[in-house]
Amino acid sequence: MCGICGVIGGVMDRERPRVRAMMDALAHRGPDDADLHADQNAVLGHRRLTIIDLSAGRQPLGSDDGTCWITFNGEIYNYRELRAELEAAGHRFRTASDTEVLLQLYQRDGEACLARLRGMFAFAIWNSQTETLFAARDRFGQKPFFYAERGGRLLFASEVKGLLAHSDVAAEPEPVAIDYYLGLRFVPPPLTMFRGVQKLP
Repeated sequence: MCGICGVIGGVMDRERPRVRAMMDALAHRGPDDADLHADQNAVLGHRRLTIIDLSAGRQPLGSDDGTCWITFNGEIYNYRELRAELEAAGHRFRTASDTEVLLQLYQRDGEACLARLRGMFAFAIWNSQTETLFAARDRFGQKPFFYAERGGRLLFASEVKGLLAHSDVAAEPEPVAIDYYLGLRFVPPPLTMFRGVQKLP
């Protein structure tokens, strides 16, 4: 289990300490390491629980050319096979992590990379060249991903408490979600119990 979070858009000098607060709220998900990556339009944060590549799998992880950055929670079960395929096609790796395999697979295949993944995951990949964020969860939703839009910015985190640690997200109840829960004992995505906070289906 790891914790991922970030903010896309806004004034990055203001957002860095806010993302650090989000990371602190997710410390229980990743007690082994913490780091962030910031550029002029995005701040990605990561709390790491070290499982694979104990020494070199630090995140957020950047591509060789520095254009793409990933923050990833989960495990890609078939990453060794995907890595062998990528290496046969000429890709080179700096780490032994499944995170780097995922990032390079995305750089090669774009969103179609999801069809190749076997595992449990939630991740966000920021492309600084195209200024786009690609975020996804595994098919069964084993790994969580919550997001909110505030003032033209996109905020995301592994847990609602990570979003609530950002000073622009208030803990206001969502009556429609509460109604669903009381009637069905289930809150359908993208709703959550918090107004303005959504979960990725």
